[in-house]
Amino acid sequence: MAGKLNCVIVSVDGSEESMNALNWTLDNIKLKPHDPDSQESQGSIVILHVQSPPSIAAGLNPGGIPFGGPSDIEVPAFTAAIEAHQKRITQAILDHALEICANKNANVKTQVVIGDPKEKICDAVEEMNADLLVMGSRAFGPIKRMFLGSVSNYCTNHAQCPVIIVKATP
Repeated sequence: MAGKLNCVIVSVDGSEESMNALNWTLDNIKLKPHDPDSQESQGSIVILHVQSPPSIAAGLNPGGIPFGGPSDIEVPAFTAAIEAHQKRITQAILDHALEICANKNANVKTQVVIGDPKEKICDAVEEMNADLLVMGSRAFGPIKRMFLGSVSNYCTNHAQCPVIIVKATP
């Protein structure tokens, strides 16, 4: 692609598909070069990871924890353990993505946000004024897509940003 892109976001979740999307981006996307005559900086690739909130990651809402007593009390140790585990997973995902980038001598930025991936990815696209969002394909057919939804469809409709879905190579 032409070298006029200022900000490209690659969403990674640790899956092989998302890492394929990162590889594809590094191989095929050309960013805007640095112009020493202007105040504008060089374009950037941002690796974005969305971490689930602790209650979603546990598959529970704090009221459903079977410890007895009032059901609306959150158990801080349980939440802290889940958060620590999620941070380790997030770091492993980012380390893997950064290793891919280092192997290709690519200088990238990283960002981690917490929440619903569909909403947070689109929010990041808007906040960073991204020119392009690149994602790996989850290979959902039309029926699964109808029931489970598609981040790419959501972002295209809400963030007004082109989305490239990188499909797995056979």
